[in-house]
Order: sequence, then structure tokens, then C-alpha cells
Amino acid sequence: MSVIAGAAVAAFGTIAFSLLFGVPRRFYPYCGLNGGASWLVYSRLMESLTSPPAALGATIVVILLSRTFAVKERCPATIFLIAGIFPLVPGAGVYWTAYYIVTDELELAARTGFLACKVAVAIALGIVLAFELPQGFFEFAARKWDTLIARVEGGEEDKNTK
Repeated sequence: MSVIAGAAVAAFGTIAFSLLFGVPRRFYPYCGLNGGASWLVYSRLMESLTSPPAALGATIVVILLSRTFAVKERCPATIFLIAGIFPLVPGAGVYWTAYYIVTDELELAARTGFLACKVAVAIALGIVLAFELPQGFFEFAARKWDTLIARVEGGEEDKNTK
């Protein structure tokens, strides 16, 4: 599967998770964009890094987008945060750890369990680090986002072309 197709599937899955999580309907596109971006960053970073640093980088992107969307829409960032982190959660690692324990392959269980724990800690650290950025940064980013959307829609002329 290509990276773009994986990001699209992650975006769709994130929107489905948002539906189950009770996110208001008007926030579905933001949640999908956040989930797709998180998987895109994660998969690109996995080409050169291991899983925990890739998860840390993708989590930082999720937080930056979540806080920007929260300022833009004047709602809690957790709406976008929980949905955006969904593709990064090491569910398969936890599953395989339990499987290896049940099948008495304890060395594999320890290896996969430790990796799942490292990814979970990387996600938690990414959340803590990115939430330390000042709110003004995200207000600025939200204004820039609105300007970009207005230009794409043709609602604002480029000031450099006058």
C-alpha cells in the first residue's frame, strides 16, 4: 500500500473512530485530516527511524494540528487529539504480546511488549512536549490557516501580485 493510500485509510478510520467517540459532526474533517497526517508522518519517519521516535514525531504533529484546530473552532483540543492519535496507538504490539504470552513464547512477548511500551511512552512524551508551547503560537497558526483557505477558495487576492 502506498503512503498516500495508507494516510487516506487512516483518515477514514479516524473519522469512523470519531463517530464512535461522539465527536460533533462538524469536526469530522479536522479529525480525519489529523489522523491522516499522523499516519503520513509516522510512515515517512519509519523509513529512517525506529517505531518510538517515529511515534514521537507523529504525536507532535497531531498535537500541533489539534491545538490549531481547537483555536480555530473554539473547542477543546482533546476532540482532535484523541482521534488523531488513534492510528499511532500500538494495539497490534499489545495484541502480539498477549498472544506470545499465551503461546508460551516469552522472549517474543517481552520484545514486543517492551516495544509497545516504548511507543506508548513516546506518544505520552510527545503530548507533554507539544502542550508546553504557548497558546499564542496556535492563534497565529489558526489565522494563517484561515488565510490559506481563503486564498485557495479565491476569497482573497494575493497581496504580492498587486
